[in-house]
Amino acid sequence: MYRILSFDGGGIRGLVTLAILKRLEAKIPNLIKDADLLAGTSTGGIIALGLAAGKSVDEMIALYQNNGKAIFDDSWLKDIRDVGGLVGADYDQKGLDTILTGIFKGTKLKDLGKRVLIPSFNLDDADPDNTKRTWQPKFFHNFPGEDSDGDESVVDVALSTSAAPTYFPSHGSYIDGGVVANNPSLAALAQTQDSRNTDRAPKLNEIYLLSLGTGTNLSYLKGDNLDWGLAQWAKPMISLLFDASMGIADFQCRNLLNDTYRRIAPVFSHDTNIKLDEWERSQELLAIGNRSPLTDSWSGKDVVQWLSKVGW
Repeated sequence: MYRILSFDGGGIRGLVTLAILKRLEAKIPNLIKDADLLAGTSTGGIIALGLAAGKSVDEMIALYQNNGKAIFDDSWLKDIRDVGGLVGADYDQKGLDTILTGIFKGTKLKDLGKRVLIPSFNLDDADPDNTKRTWQPKFFHNFPGEDSDGDESVVDVALSTSAAPTYFPSHGSYIDGGVVANNPSLAALAQTQDSRNTDRAPKLNEIYLLSLGTGTNLSYLKGDNLDWGLAQWAKPMISLLFDASMGIADFQCRNLLNDTYRRIAPVFSHDTNIKLDEWERSQELLAIGNRSPLTDSWSGKDVVQWLSKVGW
């Protein structure tokens, strides 16, 4: 058996994921301990890296509760400088950088106690052959082999996966992994099969994958035949791309793995819409995670029973 835990992106809504994870771990004590691979995008990447470094779920909850304001610190001076976000990101990464450095210090991916897979997107691969220079997805991982990112700093990888466009500036040339895989489940599945890994590749029927969401806003664009340009599409485009990639990965994993795959993905009511930077609603997010059914988002089947049945 090969076990994968996967965590979506979603900013401060990672508290929903952590609340659900805490409830699951109370019923399946070895849920995290027995996982072979932790995958996470953006806030889910920070969660995956923290757990792989030996932090408890309660410690990760405290990280978000105690530091939300520092992470999403939008000073009046910065608002003036970037014209209220029109010509600059809403926040800088200094607060998050300081917090993560305090937690992980000099830890590298190869120092972690578990395999990890963390998506990001490289805006410029700086290929010396300018005829091939391009932007492309980047999947940071610590699997041994020629493609390993084991020497990468955990802090740098965490900042690279969570640099959400318009919210934060890029980290070097990297932006938020949500633009390519906000639900990293399929990317994690593919990583286990990479021929460059020196780990044995598990067969598909040996893989059990549990995917956890951060809560999805019920969003829609009213109207038909929308003849929009850049100005109209700019505002909804980031949320649209992030939500779309989550659904694609769920569809693909569900059809590839069938009964060895489950996903818990709470959906907010129309009057609960929570943005990824609304740290003031931390308690509300924990409450949502604490009352959400521990059932598969598609079949409605009990996930705890499934975990017990498969021997996780």
